[in-house]
Amino acid sequence: MLVVQGDPGVGKTALLEDTAKVAQQFRVLRTAGAEGEQEFPYAALHRFCAPTLDRIDQLPAPQRDALAVAFGLAAGPAPDQFVVALAVLGLLSSLAIDQPLLGLVDDAHWLDRGSSLALALVARRLVAERIGLVFATRDVGESLARLPELHVGSLGHRDARALLESVLLAPLDEQVMERLIVEASGNPLALIELPRGLTTAELAGGFGLPATATLDARIEESFGRRVAALPPAVRTLILIAASDPTGGPLLVWRAAAILGIPQSAAAAAESTGLIAFQPHVAFRHPLVRSSVYRAAGQDERAAVHRALADATDPHIDPDRRAWHLGQAAIAPDEDVAADLEQMAARAQARGGLAAAAAFLERSAALTVSPSLRAGRALVAASAKYEAAAVDDAVVLLDMAEGGPMDDYQRAQAEVLRARIAFATNRGSDAPPLLLAAARRLEPLDVPLARETYLDALGASLFSGRLSTTLDPRQVARAALAAPKALEPRPVDLLLDGLASRIGDGPATGTAPCDRRSRSTRARTRLRSKLCAGAGWQDALPASSGTTRHGMSSPPSTCKPLVTWGCSPNCRSH
Repeated sequence: MLVVQGDPGVGKTALLEDTAKVAQQFRVLRTAGAEGEQEFPYAALHRFCAPTLDRIDQLPAPQRDALAVAFGLAAGPAPDQFVVALAVLGLLSSLAIDQPLLGLVDDAHWLDRGSSLALALVARRLVAERIGLVFATRDVGESLARLPELHVGSLGHRDARALLESVLLAPLDEQVMERLIVEASGNPLALIELPRGLTTAELAGGFGLPATATLDARIEESFGRRVAALPPAVRTLILIAASDPTGGPLLVWRAAAILGIPQSAAAAAESTGLIAFQPHVAFRHPLVRSSVYRAAGQDERAAVHRALADATDPHIDPDRRAWHLGQAAIAPDEDVAADLEQMAARAQARGGLAAAAAFLERSAALTVSPSLRAGRALVAASAKYEAAAVDDAVVLLDMAEGGPMDDYQRAQAEVLRARIAFATNRGSDAPPLLLAAARRLEPLDVPLARETYLDALGASLFSGRLSTTLDPRQVARAALAAPKALEPRPVDLLLDGLASRIGDGPATGTAPCDRRSRSTRARTRLRSKLCAGAGWQDALPASSGTTRHGMSSPPSTCKPLVTWGCSPNCRSH
């Protein structure tokens, strides 16, 4: 297993291509992260596994079902990510019996989260199988951490000069030559691309080479100049390809036909060396795709997305069609907003929380009715928060609170804002906000009110002396006085036990917690909760305003009690 890490344009993709050429005895499976597909759960993994799906029925039933749901081949609850990864490992192992297998994953930094976790887990569990996996990435993220790494660095001055001279069509002024080498910083792609698109006068005198732009920006600008010089039909064809990262030529040509683009435009596009249309649509570098898309005007992008939506089969791929319609819409459109809302539900069912959040955000933006828009913005804000996009959640929450909402939605908004406050600053803002929200929820939703009381209790314990307006005993007394659940859930027993322990002493909280701990499925989660409750009980502020042991924060070995308290998307307790 190997992770090839390096800056954009340093040659990671070229190394993967060379690896594929020399692996003559291997069956090669490939995929690549795409910036535009990060919101689609398991999108890259589906492309990687597509040639192997004829063997899906050979998998154990739980793995087969999980993979089928993840890839949208069957309906069902959101699959466990670990089971999905085991299913992929099973498929690859089955193939490797017949022939050694090599998996190549390019642009791993742009993989959707589900694909990234699954492929990394497979890499860590390969022992005796005849399987190799190579990842190429700009940054080694958490999922690829502690895998063997190969860092690809920049070229030295001599090699950089040799490469630049090999692509020049005419001798270059020595000063300009040195300036290009210095600005490229030994980056091979920059050395090849920076001289292109410049006039003879610019190359002769060194004009038009902005020293203040970043390397990525300069490379993108070079690509943009080359595309801008193409005929309109060719530019539109390349924009179609840039607007849908699936790499399927059939979809691209359907959309091109809708826009009246002749097939002859492909030859002109390929002659630039920036894109190929067979066997799959592939750009020379991801920066080409982003450069083309960003350079297009809003009207151009909308027309292309509309054509792609029309070219997408609504029965086979309704989610992608809805996504393109959402990108094509300029003004609010309730039909498109409703489709995106349904698309978010399907994405969440497959475990794509980040995807669901993105679709809900776009749905809210396209909603016509102010009250419906506020409600969708609230749901989108909650999804963004759970996907760890806290800043986006705040923006959407502001949008929701600016529209008409009923009492229940207002209470939900208060809970979310309090949780965001706790997640972002861990200070004294969260406890009173959560307590107020819990009280507002009492006549509206008792179960949610009790969950919010539990959050408020945890936030007050965590804040310690930082909270000058509220101490844990106040929250505990309010929780004990709140309406009880008719059929107590584990969370209700936990709340009763901890509130009693904090408000009335350790002995009174034992029985409810013991009842809760008899649920074997939730025992692990309870242990960390009880650690928090038991540890912080010793740190409760005395009547004088100081802690029993002079502590102003919970012991370092204890975890915060608040739901998602460790981080906005924590699920460890």
